[in-house]
Amino acid sequence: MENHVLHSWMDSVEPFLAPLADVARSFTDLTDVPVDLPTALFLRARLAGLGRPGSTSANGSCHLLQATDGWAAVNLARPDDLAAVPALLTLLGSPGEPEDLRAAVRRVTADEAVEGARLLGIAAAVPGSAQRGRPAVHVERWGERSSPRAMAEIRIVDFSALWAGPLCARLLGLAGARVVKVESATRPDGARFGAPAFYRWLHDGHDNLVVDFVPGALDEIVAEADVVIEASRPRALRRLGLRAEEFLAARPGRVWVGITGYGRESDLIAFGDDAAVAGGLSGVDPNGDPVFVGDALADPVTGVFAAHAVARSLAAGGGELLCVSMSACAATLADARSRVQPPC
Repeated sequence: MENHVLHSWMDSVEPFLAPLADVARSFTDLTDVPVDLPTALFLRARLAGLGRPGSTSANGSCHLLQATDGWAAVNLARPDDLAAVPALLTLLGSPGEPEDLRAAVRRVTADEAVEGARLLGIAAAVPGSAQRGRPAVHVERWGERSSPRAMAEIRIVDFSALWAGPLCARLLGLAGARVVKVESATRPDGARFGAPAFYRWLHDGHDNLVVDFVPGALDEIVAEADVVIEASRPRALRRLGLRAEEFLAARPGRVWVGITGYGRESDLIAFGDDAAVAGGLSGVDPNGDPVFVGDALADPVTGVFAAHAVARSLAAGGGELLCVSMSACAATLADARSRVQPPC
């Protein structure tokens, strides 16, 4: 596929993109780095040869399922999720084979389907449930400001995986920051198992460390960091001795960006497709039924929001914890579209 294919994918999400384009332009104003939105949003789809999504996501893992009172998005993104489907069927009162999930959801409410999936650790959402719930980026001050520094002086430690966090790191790296990607020796970045060219694109020019994630092992790695990017539940890093508040208070000018599905106070997991649906970032088919738009769209959208938030914070002297919610980033785009195109 050629570049015109990237732009053809853009057609499906164009109505949503005004807020993201504004954020991208602001990032460029701060860093002199242009953001190529067609590439950021759809390079993965092009490299993987993905087709346009419908009631199933482009990558095939997330499904919009009709319930008695609406729709539920259930994302079977990992082998453990597929293995949990029989247990989910039992919770929904319909024990049977995995292919019976669609039929089982038709007999319960959307909230019941989502609650059952989440109880088993499966990412799931009711469409639009996260709209107008929180800002895309919630800022908390835990450290002192410093004098702004050139991006070339900034050292970033990136603990994130998959797409949103690494895209944030890529954009900041293009602006001149030194990026060190840190992976667990036992749980490598899942993006390594996708299109190799996409993984290389995300991490081009970054250093890479593979370590055992045990208490104390990460202290030295973050000691000289100016920015930490992570996409874990806060308690996961706290068990390893890393606390955003302490990192920020230890030296002026630092920034910590935490990417989550629904905010740092929530333990709910999310991936790009279900988070997009939760934020209302979806379309409709000719029958009026919801369909996915783009490819795991909340992931790259969040990456752009996060990179801009870090650049803005550093320009203002830092000292901030940036809580970036994937579903809220998606909702920001969906809300803007609803204001421009009111329902008929």
